Amino acid sequence: MLSFLLSVIKRDLKIAYRRRSDVIVNLLFFIVVSSLFPLGVGPESSTLNLIGPGVVWISALLSSILSLHRLFVSDFNDGVLEQYVLSPHPFAIIVTGKIIAYWLLSGLPLVFIAPLIGFQFGLSFDANFVLFTSLLLGTPVMSLIGAIGAALTLGVRSSGVLVALLILPLYIPILIFGAGAVSMHASGIDISGYFFLMAGLLLCALAVVPFIVAFSLKIVFE
Repeated sequence: MLSFLLSVIKRDLKIAYRRRSDVIVNLLFFIVVSSLFPLGVGPESSTLNLIGPGVVWISALLSSILSLHRLFVSDFNDGVLEQYVLSPHPFAIIVTGKIIAYWLLSGLPLVFIAPLIGFQFGLSFDANFVLFTSLLLGTPVMSLIGAIGAALTLGVRSSGVLVALLILPLYIPILIFGAGAVSMHASGIDISGYFFLMAGLLLCALAVVPFIVAFSLKIVFE
């Protein structure tokens, strides 16, 4: 089962390498959006420190949504997704592999770039480490939740806009905990509770979401 999961991830990564412009566009979008705020707000360091974590998190959230509607579209159009449904392997495992591959391409690069953006807002090294950790826990949850929206809107016109409308409200708790962890750290408050909550959300989403997505995708073919 593990070898099959890895093969699904490897396949999606190979396909994404041939379309690496999509990954580059997501990264550029994240960098540009997060870099525009200091230009609009001004060079005041106290203001930048205050808004920095929220800006980085919102930019990461918007960047993750940018390509979410394409998560299952190519396999759906090529008929590969239908073959996955008919395969003897558990469909939830296939869905999990595709979501992991999507996160490796759209979420993980943002996690490593975010501290560099944080220095632009004058965040300290410790604050950037908290930002890195919060994104490392939060971006997989966003990918998992986003996969539900991508599955529900598969084959629907203007699915990109519809996905955003469906999942943006569900991203609010992750946004609050992620950006709040950095802000509370700056205030000297213990942030372990934030990380425990985000880790719990990640485990719950990882245990439940693949089955929801698999069920939603099967409905498309019925």
